[in-house]
Amino acid sequence: MSLQEDLTTALKAAMKSKDQQALAALRAIKAEILLAQTESGSKEEITEEQEIKILSKLVKQRKDSAAIYTEQNRNDLAEPELAQAEIISQFLPAQLSEAEIEKVVVETIQKTGAEGMKDMGKVMGIVNQQLAGQADGKTISTIVRAKLA
Repeated sequence: MSLQEDLTTALKAAMKSKDQQALAALRAIKAEILLAQTESGSKEEITEEQEIKILSKLVKQRKDSAAIYTEQNRNDLAEPELAQAEIISQFLPAQLSEAEIEKVVVETIQKTGAEGMKDMGKVMGIVNQQLAGQADGKTISTIVRAKLA
């Protein structure tokens, strides 16, 4: 089933159960997808890769907002953001563990012959492309930095 079909099914279920958090998160996903489709100027469905980028962006936005709210001791605002991030991340592929990410990073460093921080951009580009939607960019960056240092 495609993301849009899954999304429609989840939206209907959230409406029936009157789950406001889920509705807000699902409507955000739907809005971003529609926006991406209209940007390309066609009514064609967007690719799975684009869908993953959109979902990752939405989860990151929610987590960043929650972090800011938490810093300001506004847990009443942080909790809904984290709940929405959790709902959105259900539509993403399963996330890899740090050990699995580290394995891919080490393989990429060996393939490219990267030596030191000057090659970080090259390694990051390849790993990000390989693990799109399966790992957080911040986690990848931390691991690459540690391996190249």
